[in-house]
Amino acid sequence: MNAQRPILRLTAAAIGLAALALPVAAETIGELEGLSRSSASPASGIALARRQIGSGDLLDALATLERVLINHPQARDAQLLRASVMCQLDDRAGSTAEFDQLKGRGIPERAFRDAVSACDALSARRRAS
Repeated sequence: MNAQRPILRLTAAAIGLAALALPVAAETIGELEGLSRSSASPASGIALARRQIGSGDLLDALATLERVLINHPQARDAQLLRASVMCQLDDRAGSTAEFDQLKGRGIPERAFRDAVSACDALSARRRAS
């Protein structure tokens, strides 16, 4: 029985990841297809996620970045932006894990440092409130 628990956890994690990959606001097949096309390449997916972030649609941005990373797991810029969005969504543990995974892996040092600093500042403001 205990040998099956890791499998159950992996299955639950896969289901959760699949749910995250679904767009939050799309309602028609056309909208779904448009979101899929918009996140087909890392550059277009990141651009869409940035527009969603600008509109305050953080969950949609996270879903967009998940779709990009499913198709392009080595897209470090998308992963860095996902870590920043996770921080904005108050998932400090998730964003910290992402930042740790990215450290020294091809992200320009200044961009990495700025993202971590912004997350740290946001976390500090939350603790102070």
